[in-house]
Amino acid sequence: MSPLEHCPTARLGDREVKRLGYGAMQLAGPGVFGPPKDPQAALAVLREAVELGVDHIDTSDFYGPHITNQLIRQALHPYPDHLTLVTKVSARRGPDGAWLPAMSPAELTTAVEDNLRNLGLEYLEVVNLRSMHGLHAPAEGSLEEALTALAQLRERGLIRHLGVSNVTPTQVAEARRLVPIVCVQNAYNLANRHDDALIDALAKDGIAYVPFFPLGGFTPLQSKGLDLIAAQLGATPMQVALAWLLQRSPNILLIPGTSNPVHLRENLAAAQLTLPPPVIAQLDQWKALA
Repeated sequence: MSPLEHCPTARLGDREVKRLGYGAMQLAGPGVFGPPKDPQAALAVLREAVELGVDHIDTSDFYGPHITNQLIRQALHPYPDHLTLVTKVSARRGPDGAWLPAMSPAELTTAVEDNLRNLGLEYLEVVNLRSMHGLHAPAEGSLEEALTALAQLRERGLIRHLGVSNVTPTQVAEARRLVPIVCVQNAYNLANRHDDALIDALAKDGIAYVPFFPLGGFTPLQSKGLDLIAAQLGATPMQVALAWLLQRSPNILLIPGTSNPVHLRENLAAAQLTLPPPVIAQLDQWKALA
């Protein structure tokens, strides 16, 4: 039986996807730069993810760069009809692996074309504009020029749906005034709940929220507490963190990434873990520390 057989689903654009998917970032080399140490193992993990029921893969052509998308194409093309690939644009990599902004219309057009070529697609189902105003953390700044450029690519049939990533609530509001937005991808987890109000607002409008770094930013006390809860439930800390996110809101889609097949199966098994109310209450107390 697939660990995702009874996984709840949510809308992503006009598609229905299981709420536990897969993030491909870790398939690239160290620092998400260069090729993986074992390309065949990376291909095997991708194939196993789909075999286990994953129907939503998050990627980007600046992972590698190009390498992760090329691995996805090699492993899975021609893609199953039920598989939704989501990518993101607006960054490029320097020769040393540095993350550099690439948000001009010309750079975004090149990025979309690169994604299409490396994934072997005629159009991209969902493209997230990742704000680079704050590089690795949200920072205010207009997204209008970049979103307008992506909207024009959508009108050309190269993109079906748009989302935003690494953004503030103000930027989400701006984006929604400019174009239809189907998802928001930000850092959010048990220890980082700055987007609580945003998640609830998006849920009311049927817009997916995709948290990354499900175990990021924990204090030593929180990590110890998570370990104890996981041990009591016969689960891993990652499974508890993912299960909490699944129970947090019905519009949350998860994209845990790994290059390890054992960790892949453990992550997907979180779909079968239901946290009892006392555990939820205990974990929710961490909100005061977030």
